[in-house]
Amino acid sequence: MRFCLLALAVFLPLTRLHSQASERARDLGIPLDGIPGNHNAITDVPGVKVGHVTLVSGAGRLVTGKGPVRTGVTAIFPRSDSTLLPVFAGWFSLNGNGEMTGTTWIEEYGELLYPVVITNTNSVGIARDALIDWGQAHVSEDAWNCCLPVVAETWDGDLNDIFGFHVTREHVFTALANATSGPVTEGNVGGGTGMECLGFKGGIGTSSRRVKIGSDSFTVGVLVQCNFGARNQLRIAGIPMGREITAPPDCYDTIGPLDSTRAAFRCPAARGSIHDRSDSTPAAGGPHPEDQGSIIVIVATDAPLLPHQLKRLAKRASLGIGRMGGVAGSSSGDIFLAFSTRSAEPSDSTILLQPMLNDQRINGLYEATVQATEESIINAMLAARTMTGANDLKVTALPHDQVRALLSKYHRSVR
Repeated sequence: MRFCLLALAVFLPLTRLHSQASERARDLGIPLDGIPGNHNAITDVPGVKVGHVTLVSGAGRLVTGKGPVRTGVTAIFPRSDSTLLPVFAGWFSLNGNGEMTGTTWIEEYGELLYPVVITNTNSVGIARDALIDWGQAHVSEDAWNCCLPVVAETWDGDLNDIFGFHVTREHVFTALANATSGPVTEGNVGGGTGMECLGFKGGIGTSSRRVKIGSDSFTVGVLVQCNFGARNQLRIAGIPMGREITAPPDCYDTIGPLDSTRAAFRCPAARGSIHDRSDSTPAAGGPHPEDQGSIIVIVATDAPLLPHQLKRLAKRASLGIGRMGGVAGSSSGDIFLAFSTRSAEPSDSTILLQPMLNDQRINGLYEATVQATEESIINAMLAARTMTGANDLKVTALPHDQVRALLSKYHRSVR
């Protein structure tokens, strides 16, 4: 038995974290359609801000309540106003094995008031309560929706002590306080800290697109918390990369005792160190070869869309996931939210006048959502780093060099 709590618990509340190789999809020459905004991030939509809190501590065997901890919180402000104002919103569930609170209100009234928070599955309750508490000082007393914020989740229980409930109200408050515009840190950060995606390390990713419709210009921004799919499904630029990449699958990197199920997936180096006579290669596919997990997609735009149009926009995130090889497996929670920052200001008038984009001209926004969702997932996987968490489970990052080699092999690189 080995359990070693690190002397230093890593608490990273900043939106921008430590320096790291910051290659994103376009840096590797991956062919992608559309024109991104200045930061190629959801924050290219004016007013949108993003903040993270990242919690990393402990190593070795899982002890519930102690760790290891690999989790966090990501917060997204639809508007940067000091006083919260509602925005029109719509949501869609491609597969509902997951949670996004506040969606009954959105379905009925089509409005979003609070910032959006994304975290792990078991921290939805504390995050929701924290948002309501935070709202007491920020939401107007006469707000139509005082207490129904949106909190979404994906499961990080493979790498994280998820039943230890390590996310606190203060972590949510800190993520909200640190939200900024500009570049967004991706990968092993915030709510995405302990996530896995398409057989590799996953996490937070973002992208944006500029859209010209007639004489008007709009921006669509996407942020994902990527935790879905199996390696054999992974496709980038149409290439079946998951089937060709030779990086090792998930494995337990320990010489300590493992139960019979986990022992079959001990990492090769660890097997050799204990003179294991079995094949030095872990069982094919790793401990989680099937399509499982979830993805949360948040879509922001400054185009004047009404709630029913935003619901339709949210649906298009499904196609971006499909381009990556996702099939919305039965155990997956694929839940999407879209909002428009061009919503009408509150008014006491009996009749409100609200601009609305002509539905016959909306296709450019649909296309932008598909493109930005696809690129956000790729960016999440490229930014993520190999992580070892609970019970010494080691999840490998997507190897940039092999991605480059396969782009060249299939003549798909644009560099």
